[in-house]
Amino acid sequence: MSLFLTEADIRQLLTMPLAIEAVEEAHRELSLGRAVDSPRQRTRLPQTTLHILQGALPGSDAIGYKAYTSNRSGVRFVVHVFSASTGKLRVVLEADLLGMVRTGAASGVATRWLARRDAEVLGVFGAGWQAEGHIEAVAAVRSLRQIKVFARNAERLAAFCTKLSGRLGIDVRAAATAEEVVRDSDIVSTITTAATPLFEASWLSPGTHINAAGSNSLIRREVGEGVIKASNTIVVDSVETALREAGDLLPSLEKGRLRERQLVELGDVISGRHAGRSTPEEITLFESQGMAIQDIALAVRLEALARERGLGIELPYGG
Repeated sequence: MSLFLTEADIRQLLTMPLAIEAVEEAHRELSLGRAVDSPRQRTRLPQTTLHILQGALPGSDAIGYKAYTSNRSGVRFVVHVFSASTGKLRVVLEADLLGMVRTGAASGVATRWLARRDAEVLGVFGAGWQAEGHIEAVAAVRSLRQIKVFARNAERLAAFCTKLSGRLGIDVRAAATAEEVVRDSDIVSTITTAATPLFEASWLSPGTHINAAGSNSLIRREVGEGVIKASNTIVVDSVETALREAGDLLPSLEKGRLRERQLVELGDVISGRHAGRSTPEEITLFESQGMAIQDIALAVRLEALARERGLGIELPYGG
């Protein structure tokens, strides 16, 4: 039978460790030639844009897509997974929480493989819902001592820091300036909708790892050309996708200051095909755009848990 999982179902099943495991496996499978992923496509109207990501993980008998609409009233996500062997529908999932946790998990995986093992101070730009998952994911792979957060709305920022401190048991504090977030941080993460770079390369300490998770369209930029130049290793989830929509990287690529062959896919680091960090002093950068196989890998795990626990609704179609 085909299964439908609501946000309430997902909330009962989803954990950050599960998401990190799923995302890491998806990237490893892609590196080993055992997965297929297609870059995001968009259909735009003045009021609403439809975004679709699609891919396949044959080893999990899964092929599917994530679709979401963005409108002034909000963003709505849904994932469909079919059996790769039979073509039958397996599961449909409401994917608001799933997408948020999966986005954070991608940076968690990158941090696991690229940040120094002794990294203990995290600086974050952004205090929205996506930033919650991002911080939780980084905290899951490194023993953080302190988290500094910067956002434009001081009241919202204060509430965010209080909430995350209580949840994680870590000192999460508001930074007064962008420079304060970056200075003396071992990991710097950006999860915003900024259209201009958020910080200067000169503020970075040797050995910093950067997660840039918000620039997934041409109009968004969180990381400037100086940071790109300072980065010894630039890792992307998918080179094909990055070349289409990594707003941070495209100016340097257009000017010839960065070459396509310099971009390393995260899966190739995980599978050992390419080195990640080589020395403690290197600055590493992960540019995250998002991939369908990340969602699909997590969806199949949630489907299995739901069937095991008797959650979800049987659909009258797709079987």
